Parts: sequence; structure tokens; C-alpha cells
Amino acid sequence: MASLLFPAPKSPVKGRDEVYVASMPLRATEGPAQMLMSAAYSLNLWDLQHYMVIVRPTSPQAKASVFDFQPVNPENIYVALAVLSRRRIPGVVLVRKLVKLPTSRCWFVGFSHADGIDVANKFNDYWQTDLKLGDHDCRHYTNGLVECLTGEQHILERLRSSSR
Repeated sequence: MASLLFPAPKSPVKGRDEVYVASMPLRATEGPAQMLMSAAYSLNLWDLQHYMVIVRPTSPQAKASVFDFQPVNPENIYVALAVLSRRRIPGVVLVRKLVKLPTSRCWFVGFSHADGIDVANKFNDYWQTDLKLGDHDCRHYTNGLVECLTGEQHILERLRSSSR
């Protein structure tokens, strides 16, 4: 897992959780829309990717958690049309456990200043879940959560400029 900003940690820093940013293709309805999203991801088009934050606790028995913000029903064609027309739609913050970190498109960005899972959960409590592409979407969520966890501002812009 290569980082464009910091080298991956060799050993955990006691009391500080590792924070990563990962990307994946945007979800879409099966067929041409899904193929288009996969192609955009393969071409590394930053604006057509879904971003999320991963927190890996220092505790060896604890699993990493992924935090992300997306439409309630991202594969619904009407949701896709609403998103493309820049209307607000219902969104949802998802939290899931990971068995292991992704092996590609996953960047170590730093260490949390406090308990990462707790900070992320508190951030989620205050995150407005109305989604509007370009104004309040997964990119804004990722930038905001990473800033709360590490103090690092505008992480996606830094990752994007570092990858060029």
C-alpha cells in the first residue's frame, strides 16, 4: 500500500490509529452505466470515483472500519439522474468492518489525534445526509473526516496533485 504523502507505517504508533483514504468505482445500474463507471475508474478519473476513509485501530484484535457517504440507493437510475442534475437527494453514512485493507487505490494519510473510531462516529452524528454532487458528496465527507481525524486539510486535492 503505497502512500503518496507518507510512507506506510512500519509499526503502529502507540495510541494512534492509522488513517487511510481509498477509492472505488461509483456504483451504477447494471449495463452501460456500470461499464462507464468502471471505465472511468480504470482511467483514474478522480471526479468519477467514490472516496471513503478507513481507520485501522492500533489494537491488534480490532478490525479496520470503513466510513463513507453515498446516496441511499446508488444503483437507482432516478437517483443517478437527480445526482447528475445536481438536485439534493437522500444520502446515508455507512460504517463497515474490513477484514483487510484494499491492495490498490488506498493511501495511508496519517495517524488520528484521538480514538479514530470514536472521532469518526461523532463526525457522522453531525454530518448532514442530504447529498448534492459537487457541493456535499463523498469528497467533502472524506476531506472533512480526515481533517477531524488527523488535522490534514484538503486531503483529496493533495492526493490528486501528488498522483500527477
